[in-house]
Order: sequence, then C-alpha cells, then structure tokens
Amino acid sequence: MYSFMGGGLFCAWVGTILLVVATATDHWMQYRLSGAFAHQGLWRYCLGSKCYLQTESIAYWNATRAFMILSSLCATSGIVMGIMAFAQQPTFTRLSRPFSAGIMFFASTFFVLLALAIYTGVTVSFLGRRFGDWRFSWSYILGWVALLMTFFAGIFYMCAYRMHECRRLSTPR
Repeated sequence: MYSFMGGGLFCAWVGTILLVVATATDHWMQYRLSGAFAHQGLWRYCLGSKCYLQTESIAYWNATRAFMILSSLCATSGIVMGIMAFAQQPTFTRLSRPFSAGIMFFASTFFVLLALAIYTGVTVSFLGRRFGDWRFSWSYILGWVALLMTFFAGIFYMCAYRMHECRRLSTPR
C-alpha cells in the first residue's frame, strides 16, 4: 500500500509543479507575425522581446484559465490528502484518505483535460487560420504531461485504497 502511495505522491508532486508552470508561463503557442516571432500564454502575449497583458475578456481564455486553476487547486488538495494518508489514525471511518486523494487527482485530470481541449479546439479552428506559421509550444505540452501525471497519481492512490480495503476485509474482527 505504501509503495502505491509513494508512487502516487511522486506523480502528484511532479504533476502539480507542471500544472503551475504551464498555467503561469506564456509559451502556449508560438507564431510568426509580420516577420517577427511571437508567443502567447494564458495571461500575456509577447511580440519579439516585449510582452503585453491580455486585457481582452475572451471566453475560451477565461475558461482555460479557470480550469487550469481549478486543476492546480484539486492537485494541491490531493497532495495534502495523500500526505495525510500515510498517517494511520482513521479520522473518518467511512471516508478513506487514499480514496479521497485519488478522487482529487482524477478531478484535477478532468479539469486540465477540459482546459486543454478548449484551448486546442479554439486554437486549431480559429487562431491557426489567423496565423499561418504557428505551433503549440512548451507550456502547452507541459499541460499534457501534467494531465498524465495527475491521472497516474489517481491510479496509484486508487490501487493503494484497494489494497487497504482488501487487507481490512480479510482480517478477522
């Protein structure tokens, strides 16, 4: 059980760090505008070496920002529950800490999937046509890696929960 929780905690730390970095940085998309290189993120866009805040309130940016922040919050609370799962004192008899941590990581995975799906759909259908020479950049890719890491953290914690439940049910009372 502890090896699964350790693996889950490792994936959770890496996934949460990647989520925060992907959300905060401004290299989601790179393109060429008037012969100069430009890149944009969720909060800023940069033309050459000069960066500007994105002041427009466009729905897909707001949705992507909100889902990335929710995903980071779920992953952070999952880490807290995951650390508490190492303690053996049962505070709630009906609610298992590894199970709760796994649910939080699956919620984080779902939110980051929504954010990346929205961003991908709008970028490919609208912005991709607007900028001829463009590509997704490393912040966007970190978001997909974070999705995998939070998903595997959830899997590890669910496996730890199943092992704990099997042991609990097999011991005589």
